[in-house]
Amino acid sequence: MPRTPDVSPPEPDAVWEGEDLAGVDWDHAVLERVTFIDCRFDDASLVELVTRRCVFERCVLTGVAMSGARHEGTAFLSCRFDRAKLFDVRWTGCKLTGSQFPGATLRPMTSVECDWSYASLRGAELSGLDLAGQRLTEADLTDADLRSCDLSGADLRNARLQGAKLGGADLRGAATEGINWQGLDPTGVRLDLVQAVMFARAHGALVAD
Repeated sequence: MPRTPDVSPPEPDAVWEGEDLAGVDWDHAVLERVTFIDCRFDDASLVELVTRRCVFERCVLTGVAMSGARHEGTAFLSCRFDRAKLFDVRWTGCKLTGSQFPGATLRPMTSVECDWSYASLRGAELSGLDLAGQRLTEADLTDADLRSCDLSGADLRNARLQGAKLGGADLRGAATEGINWQGLDPTGVRLDLVQAVMFARAHGALVAD
């Protein structure tokens, strides 16, 4: 049976699968070690929600209001956050692999030691965020605004950056193998020596060893 919007949050270690939780109001709720599989949270109110070591797998969070939420060690695997309001969210040790964020509000936010690999962040407004040392392997950052982002030491291997705004971003020490440097504007971008050489070679320069 589908659950009603006023349903209470699940107890620790619960597993919910295929539930329709559209419009649910879990503001200020605390979820611990709960697993949601193929659940829908369309237009749910999850303001200042706290999750600890939870799993959201293939869940739909279209239009969800999640401002001020705190996620600790939680995984959002292949989820959709269409038009989600995620400002002032804090992600700590979270996995967001394969998730999509079309039209989502993502800043300001805090992300600490998180894995954004394979996430789709096309056109996302991420300017000024601290993403240093985090995993963005094969993330789609096409047309994203990364101006003044701290991406130092991040794993950006095979990330898609076509059309991304990078002015003022710090890429020093980041793993950038597989990035297509052609068409990227390096103006104001902080690069280490290896990255500068890769950029120059991608644009036809003959760099002496």
